[in-house]
Amino acid sequence: MTTEPLGPLERLLAERACERLIAEFVRRLDLGEPGTVADLFTPDGVWEWAHDSRRVEGRDALRAYFGSRPADRLSRRMSTNVLVTVDSATTATATSYFATYRVDGYTGGIVPPRPPANVGHYEDTFRKVGDEWLLAARSLFLSFGGPTERLAAPRRPAD
Repeated sequence: MTTEPLGPLERLLAERACERLIAEFVRRLDLGEPGTVADLFTPDGVWEWAHDSRRVEGRDALRAYFGSRPADRLSRRMSTNVLVTVDSATTATATSYFATYRVDGYTGGIVPPRPPANVGHYEDTFRKVGDEWLLAARSLFLSFGGPTERLAAPRRPAD
């Protein structure tokens, strides 16, 4: 079986769809419903952290993993240097860099600046299922990392 090479427009559309998945992943974690991140993966999708051998496989497990995020967590992720390589009409890979700013114990307002909790890169594999591009695997590689800071409880005025 031979594969037809992708034309420039098909390649551009595939690259853009994969870039959008990367941005949507971050948006759902920071501003949406974290458990819905699972919907961006193929049914057999994988999320893994290379440095501690953490691996979550399959949409149900991914939904439980991302949905277990603490309700009082405030996070913002910065993604940059997204480089998508389209391998075929149905497969692609990408590398992107990230910095995660994150605290637990958030009750509202503006949090004073602090260094990022994590800095590293992702290596992604995408697969087109029907007409939709999805993450087949996302591997996280940390260069800098630390524990999530817990904010002190807000002071209550004396009665």
